Amino acid sequence: MEQETVLNEILHELRRHSGQMNEKMDNMKNELESKMGTMIKELDSKMDKGFDRLGKKVDGIRVELTETQETTDYLLSKTAQHEKKLRQFS
Repeated sequence: MEQETVLNEILHELRRHSGQMNEKMDNMKNELESKMGTMIKELDSKMDKGFDRLGKKVDGIRVELTETQETTDYLLSKTAQHEKKLRQFS
């Protein structure tokens, strides 16, 4: 009978310890999930800022290309006019 009581006490302590371990593991899991959520938010924010800067750069390049194309078109039309005048003198 005494042996049964000792075994029951050991079993009770093992269950209690198991419960404590489960609680600690749940706390660790929750803390890890929270930290990961924070890290993901920070990473998203940095990526958004990076894409915004990249978008502005692309817009700037697009404007420069448009201006270059307009300048090229103007120069080509002037060259064509000059060639036409030169042909008239020939």
